[in-house]
Formats: sequence, C-alpha cells, structure tokens
Amino acid sequence: MFSILNHPQRTPGKMSRRELLTTGGAGLLGLSLPQMLQAEQQQIVNPFQGGKAKSVIFLFLFGGPSQLETFDLKPEAPSEIRGPFQPIASRTPGLQISEHLPHLAEISDKYSVIRSMTHTFNDHSGGGHYVQTGKRWHIPIGAGFDATPKDWPSMGSVVEYLTQHSPGGLERDLPNYSVVPNRLGRLQAGGRYIRPGEYAGWLGRAYNPLSTTVDSRDSTDNPYWRDCTDEELSFEIEGLAPEVPLKTIRRRVALLEHFDGMKRNFDKADSQVFDRFRQRALALLTSNNTRNALNIKDEPNPLRDKYGRHLFGQSCLMARRLVEAGVRFVTVHYDCVDGYSWDSHRNSDDVKNNLLPTFDQGCAALLADLDQRGMLDDTLVIAMGEMGRTPKPNSSWGRGHWSQLFPALVAGAGIQGGTTYGSSDRLASRPAEHPVSPEDLAATIYWALGIDPGLMLPDALDRPIPIVDGGEPLRQLFG
Repeated sequence: MFSILNHPQRTPGKMSRRELLTTGGAGLLGLSLPQMLQAEQQQIVNPFQGGKAKSVIFLFLFGGPSQLETFDLKPEAPSEIRGPFQPIASRTPGLQISEHLPHLAEISDKYSVIRSMTHTFNDHSGGGHYVQTGKRWHIPIGAGFDATPKDWPSMGSVVEYLTQHSPGGLERDLPNYSVVPNRLGRLQAGGRYIRPGEYAGWLGRAYNPLSTTVDSRDSTDNPYWRDCTDEELSFEIEGLAPEVPLKTIRRRVALLEHFDGMKRNFDKADSQVFDRFRQRALALLTSNNTRNALNIKDEPNPLRDKYGRHLFGQSCLMARRLVEAGVRFVTVHYDCVDGYSWDSHRNSDDVKNNLLPTFDQGCAALLADLDQRGMLDDTLVIAMGEMGRTPKPNSSWGRGHWSQLFPALVAGAGIQGGTTYGSSDRLASRPAEHPVSPEDLAATIYWALGIDPGLMLPDALDRPIPIVDGGEPLRQLFG
C-alpha cells in the first residue's frame, strides 16, 4: 500500500492553529506549513538534463548475496575458498556466473557486471543506507538499526524532491519515488526494524517513498520463496485498508478542508502554493493512474508466469508497471524475513533452492520485458546487495558479512551490455582494479538521470548540502 498521510490525527475541528502549523500531519507530507510554502516557492528549472535514463529500477537484495555464488565465482581458487556451485558460461565473453542463474546467463548481453563494489561499513543497516544514498551512515557499526531524521536522503527521495520542485511537478498524479513490495524490515521481527536508506532523511518527510505492503501468512512464512495468490498480491495503499478506502480519504479531506479557514493568514501567492500541495496530496490518494498501475491482475498470465508468481518476481513486474505509468524511481526490496534470506550465514541450500532461482527468474524477466517494450533504452536497472560474503566459508558453506567486495548488475539507459567492469583478486576478497564506491554508484545513477551529482539541496536548517559527497560517474559503463 502507499503511505501518504501516515501520521496520527486529532479531529480537525479540535486542532489549534499552532498544532496545524507544527505537526507532521498539518504539514501534509511531513513538513510544517511555513517550510512547505517556502520550499515550494523555490522551483528548480529542468533538473533532469541530458540523461539517458527517464527512470530507475533498483533491485535491492538486502542481506548481502555472495560474490562467490553469483557473479564472481573463482573455480581456480583453493578449495577452502570456492563454493559448492559450478560456473556456467554466459553470452558475455569471459563472464562465467553461477549455475543457478541460467536465465541471466542467457541474456548477459543486456547487462554489465560490476565486480569491484566496495566499502567499509560491514553492517546491514549501515550498508543499506550507504548503497541507497551514496553516503556513509552517521550511526557507528552495531550502534543502531533504524532510520533517523539525520540520515542522508535516498536517491529516490532526491528524485522526488527535484520532480516536485520542477515546473508542473505538483500536477503529477503519480508518485515520483515508490518502494515495493514493502518498506525494508517490515517482514522481519514483526516489523520492528525500520531500516535506513530508502527515506528522505534531512531532506524532509515530504520526499519519503510511497510504499506498498504485501503481508506474509504467518511468522514462519516467506512469500519470496513461494507462489503468491492474487489476493496476497493486492499491493494495498498503506493506511488505506481495502475495505474502508473512501472513509479514510474523507477523513483526510476533512482535515484538508479545515486548512481553508487558515488561508486568510497567507497572502494570495502563498495560498496558491498551499492549494497545489493540497491538490497533490488528494491526487495521490485518489489517482486512477496510481490505482491502475498497482493492479497487477491486468497483466496476462503467461507474462506473470515468466516473472514467477513468487513475491520477488511479481514485485519486479509491478516495478515495470509503475515505471511504464510514469514513476521515475522504483525500489524493489528482496528483503530478509523471519526465516532465511540473503544473509547466508548457515548453508548454501536456501541460496541454491530459493534465493538464486527467484532472483534469476524475476530479474531476467524484467530485463527481457523492458527490452521487448522498448523501455530498456531509457530505464536504468540496478541489482545488488549492501555487501558481499566472506571469501572463507564456515563448515556448512555459509559465509559471514564482507563489505570489501561485492558485485552489482547494471543494465539499460545506454549501459553497454555484455561487459564487465572492475575485477577482484584471486580470492574474491578485494578489488584488483577499478574499485567502485557507493559514492561512485550514486554519482553514476544521478548522471544517468541527467542530475548533476554536484547539486546542492537545502537541509532542515536551509543549509546547502551536496546530494553526493564525492564519487565520480562511471561513464565507461555507457555506450
């Protein structure tokens, strides 16, 4: 479901003017009203200039897939390093990948593999923040799990901000940044974790993603590893339960109508700005375009089968639908759940039987589908985790956390398919050439969208802050 106005509200008629001006709810999307009015007056003209990508799909494999079991197998490495899987040839000369990625091997001409991603934040939450923002997390390793208002804004939030502040940006009746199928951490530990990285941080909650929700059946269920029913794949709008959507909307409208009584306190120009925010909030709540894009049942069954009826495959298909409808940035989380996932400490069986096959099917189908529709030329696709795994496994062929080397798949928007970038040492432990930092990756994504990586945006104190603190676009990846 999409979260739009997800703050607790009092009855509008009982709210004081001070409360209306200062609460997140009164600020419509998380800003106080004065901040909101001021921010909206600062239009950014043409922030997307010359980029080959109109949109981005970020497939985030949270937990850390092993480089040695995916795209950087080392068949010549010592037996205590190489894993239990065999390499297979792909269409890319010299690129051998896991035997459990056969669909991706067949279409390797459509993507490039970066084999030299690296950073030093060896922690799931901090690593997740790092790769989604391009900025090292301000919380020390092991000192926290959840997002904070001081976090760096995600790349999707920057896109949301720039689009909203572009001419006509508030007239769009679709979100500019969406997360499917759930916010990160929602299916883990009863939803206790609110993992950092996907949110707007200091940029302001107005630019948080609009997230869908898909529930598991119970505390032991992993919907990423099994076929899901259409009822489960409703991609509900967060805060708008399917049985009471109109009631909820009316309650939101009542709050917004109460704002009309405050207009006399603002001049004409500010009132017009206020109205545009009001209209956008309602448009996102009631938009037929949004609701139609979320109706995955409109897709033909053979295509849905090609993606896989599991949660990851159908979420990849949903990402294509959202981009096709006009959403600029979509993150698909392949998340940890209460069970087992990419954080593969224990053994390789789940990697072999569940993780790699579902990723292989969904990602390959997405690339092929985008290509067949003529959308791959202007859609940038990234698939990666926040870290890799230790070169030396444990006794059951599980591997520990290892952020010093991990791979990324990149495709579309001018990326030269059938290539590799960077390389690792003989043990797949560190980059041997062309190391790529999260800052470099973020700069590349922004550059592909036509956004200047050196752009400065105002924080909550109106201080200019760079969207990327360092990093260079990997122009070599593009044709």
